[in-house]
Amino acid sequence: MLENIDIAKMTDAYVIPWAINIALAIVIFIVGKIVVNVLISIFSKILKKSKMDEMLVEFIASIVKAMLLLFVVIAALDQLGVDTTSLIALLGAAGLAVGLALKDSLSNFAAGVMLIVFRPFKAGDYVEAAGVAGVVETINIFSSTFRTPDNKEVIIPNGSIYGDTITNYSARDTRRIDMVFGIGYGEDIKQAKDILQGIVDADERILADPAPVIAVSELADSSVNFVVRPWAKTGDYWAVLWDVTEQVKLQFDEHGIEIPFPQTVIHQAPADAA
Repeated sequence: MLENIDIAKMTDAYVIPWAINIALAIVIFIVGKIVVNVLISIFSKILKKSKMDEMLVEFIASIVKAMLLLFVVIAALDQLGVDTTSLIALLGAAGLAVGLALKDSLSNFAAGVMLIVFRPFKAGDYVEAAGVAGVVETINIFSSTFRTPDNKEVIIPNGSIYGDTITNYSARDTRRIDMVFGIGYGEDIKQAKDILQGIVDADERILADPAPVIAVSELADSSVNFVVRPWAKTGDYWAVLWDVTEQVKLQFDEHGIEIPFPQTVIHQAPADAA
């Protein structure tokens, strides 16, 4: 029976075509892998030049590399004659299932990418986001870590941060300090205003430009209210706020200016009034 087999014909019909397909598939895989490595190297350098977080660069590069290598493998299998349509459908279904299972994690990842790309804040900034105020310590792929003023460490999912209003108190070099001080209706408004102006002028941390604002803002129920709005460097905000408030109390007391406070006056009727 073996004598009836035409070796030359079988070689021409099967062996050589299969050998060529296998060789081409290997070439496609090797060349494709080299091209992918070159592209990923260029892609990573571009991302690093944009000052993107190195961990994010590596993570994105690894995902892109895996996707490109998957296309290379599919191209190589297609060269071998494998039906890749079913394989692609299977991979798509698997990807959909994984995506649904990791929906929240993928949302946090996407938000982390947006935070690092657009940089609404950076490590070291004092930020209020997702109901938490504190200094940003780290910005990771899925979550960020804040340190609160009382030294608590709070880990917040990036999705909660990016989906909420972000207030960055450190974004600008200067901040306006808004203060309100009240005096009694019987006090000298001009004297009080001069005292407030003197306190502001004496503090070297308060900026001359923009000029501080000191003005009567309201005739309230029990007090005449002044707004005092000086500008200071962001790092001096709290120190200036506290020191000016203390000086106002000391100076008003020294000059006999009353600072009204809530009080209740009780009038008792004479005993024989009945």
